[in-house]
Amino acid sequence: MIVDDDKFLLDMYSLKFSKTGYEVETSDSTDTALKKIQAGYTPDVLLVDIVMPGMDGIDFVAVLRKEKLVPRAIIIMLTNQGTSEDIGHSQKLDVDGYIVKATTIPSEVLEQVKKICASKKA
Repeated sequence: MIVDDDKFLLDMYSLKFSKTGYEVETSDSTDTALKKIQAGYTPDVLLVDIVMPGMDGIDFVAVLRKEKLVPRAIIIMLTNQGTSEDIGHSQKLDVDGYIVKATTIPSEVLEQVKKICASKKA
């Protein structure tokens, strides 16, 4: 599941991951994503942007953790926020990876996600 308010990026990453065999669900808001998950959708991997309207990505992941909604999901922050503060907040939430979109082309994002998933399954 990719959670990002940028429709262009959602479509681009969805296409990129779909072409390599991933089943992709997208959400352009954390509220919509949370409702899908609370309704029973259980993604294997979540890619979450931090800067979102309404509830930001950090708060979204905090709710997922607090409510134990996706205990087995691999959660990766995929964001333009690269400050040590943002990374620190994410690490406190025990995310599995952190990718800065501005410095990573889509094929590199795909490769990093594959590596993170492989290391979690090992």
